[in-house]
This record gives sequence, C-alpha cells and structure tokens, in this order.
Amino acid sequence: MKTATRGNGSTTTQVGQYLLRFPEPALDRDQDAEWFEVKIDGAWTRFRLHDYGPVFDIPGLYEAVVYDTLKCRSPQRVVDLLDAVLEDWTESMPDLRILDLGAGNGIVAQRLRTRDVSKIVGVDLIPEARTAALRDRPNAYDDYLVGDLTRLPADRADQLRRYDLNCLVTVAALGFGDVPAPAFATAFNLLREKGWIAINIKENFLHPTTDDSGFARLIRLMVRERIIAIEAHHRYCHRLSMAGHQLFYVAMVARKLQHVPETLLHQAVEGADAPVPELVRNHLAAVFGT
Repeated sequence: MKTATRGNGSTTTQVGQYLLRFPEPALDRDQDAEWFEVKIDGAWTRFRLHDYGPVFDIPGLYEAVVYDTLKCRSPQRVVDLLDAVLEDWTESMPDLRILDLGAGNGIVAQRLRTRDVSKIVGVDLIPEARTAALRDRPNAYDDYLVGDLTRLPADRADQLRRYDLNCLVTVAALGFGDVPAPAFATAFNLLREKGWIAINIKENFLHPTTDDSGFARLIRLMVRERIIAIEAHHRYCHRLSMAGHQLFYVAMVARKLQHVPETLLHQAVEGADAPVPELVRNHLAAVFGT
C-alpha cells in the first residue's frame, strides 16, 4: 500500500488495483456523510461511503476502502462473539440457520461459512447488494432476497418461514436507517423461539441521551419486556473514520424469548416509551451505560 499526501491535505493511497483519495483529516465528517474518491479511467469519481449501490457495482471497491484502508473488524467480532456464546450453551455454529439482514455483498456470510453454518439466507433492500454477493461470493448464500421485509409478497414470506430460521445476524446495518425498526422486528419474528440474534451498533445509538430513534427504543423495550435475554456484549473498535479516529461499536448476542408484539413495535416507532423498571434499568446500565 502506497500513500501520499497532497498539498491540500488530502491523502492518496494505492490499495490493490484502486487508487483512492480521502479528504484531509481536519475535515472530520459525520459517519453517514463520509466520502472518498477513486480514479476510474483517468478521472476521479467521488462516492459517499454509505451509498452502497454504486460502491458495490465496482468489484472489490468496498473491501478496498472499508476493510483494507479503514480496518473494519465487525464481521470477525460479531461472529466470534456468537460462536463463544453458543459454546457456553453447548450449541454449535453448524446448527444455525441464519437470516443475514442487511446482507450487503456477503462479507459476513463468507465469515459464517468458515464456521460451517448449515443455512444462510441474505436479505437487503438494494439489488446491487445481491448482484455483488453473487458475483464475488457465489457460495455464501443458500438464498438471497431483495426487498422490504415488511412488504414481502406472501410467497416470499412463506419461503423464508420454510427455512425454519433460528438465528438473525445484522452487522453494520443498524442505526443509520438502513434497517428500520419495523424491518428488524419482522426479521426477528421470523425466528423460532429460543433462536439467537447477533448484532452490532454504534455505541451512542443505544444511549437514550444521544439517540432516541425507533430502533434504539425498540432494543431497549425488547430488553425491558423480556423479548430477548442478552447473553454477551462487547465494545470494540468497528473501524477508523476517514479522519483516522476510532469508531466504537457494541456487539451483542441475545436469545429470543418471544415475538415482538405489534403494540411494542408501535411504542418504539411512536416514542411512547414507558418508564424502565429499576432492575432492567440496572441491566441496561451495565450493558450500554444507559
């Protein structure tokens, strides 16, 4: 990897086949507004990092930026935590039939395959994600659906139920609106009872004083109402920002105890959050610092 700094403070880096350019570190942007440039056919083209469709259209570009340059470690961290929890419960990864929600181009599924998971079904909103996954990792998924889970045709919903899913995995897809609360609840309700969820989310998205979005409220309500039982959590560096700062996330593995009822989802989306009982509040404080 060769790196050079221009007079205006931007950094140019050769990563594999791609010549990448990043903004000067002083221009530290919100995570959802980060951008980079890549030289294609002699001209610089700018992409917002979270504009996944155009980035996925270029083979290997997402990996060059997010994994090789920004050192993303979330797939490894989440899968490792899930594996460790299953070992405590004398269960194993080959027993899992996983719904990979916000599947992207299949990086998480590829890591799951190294643990001999029996079934993996991907779901994403954008067709470019499925195209990239089938192009770059053709053996990662048993099936891959494109669309909004809350609006799936009946035959596609039935198809998902036939997989008898017992694990939901969502990595780097929560908290920026990529997976809204209703979609997450729908995916969760597809799991059989006593199934597992393994997710990660930016740490401040789980704190009520810094984020009170529908998804953040939904997770807090799911803990409070014993919809899930948290078995393990781990704070870690998800990746570097474009300015070189560490971005900390929380990985969490939990057991499903019951479905998310419609009334609870309504509370989460509308913000009608009741007071949290003291015992649950203490648990949330231990897990998330809330």
